Amino acid sequence: MSVIVRDDGFHAEDYKGEKTLDIAEDTRPEALPSDFDGVDMIRVAFPSFADGRGFSLARQLRARGYAGRLRAKGHVIADQYAMARRAGFDEVEIDDELAQRQPEDQWIFRADWRDHDYRSRLKA
Repeated sequence: MSVIVRDDGFHAEDYKGEKTLDIAEDTRPEALPSDFDGVDMIRVAFPSFADGRGFSLARQLRARGYAGRLRAKGHVIADQYAMARRAGFDEVEIDDELAQRQPEDQWIFRADWRDHDYRSRLKA
């Protein structure tokens, strides 16, 4: 089973769309699609918390105009949640084991990602 993490905590899988596109972590940015017609959700793989290529891929997807549901899937840890949201992800999918090691309160603690980035500190 998987746990879906959003700003308000843990959720069960609720995706009921028609078309999902899975993107591997080693996908080159120039190989990303430029047409998202009919794509309900894109999942970007994170095989390890030490592999940050998925954050760059998310930025590229958003820059190419993808406005649908964007999910980081795999080994993203709670400390990376704010970065994932800033990169353009709407949610993170983790396995049950990681959810037990890093409970919901650790993720919610980082859900104020808009208020604590360097840009908001510069504006102050």
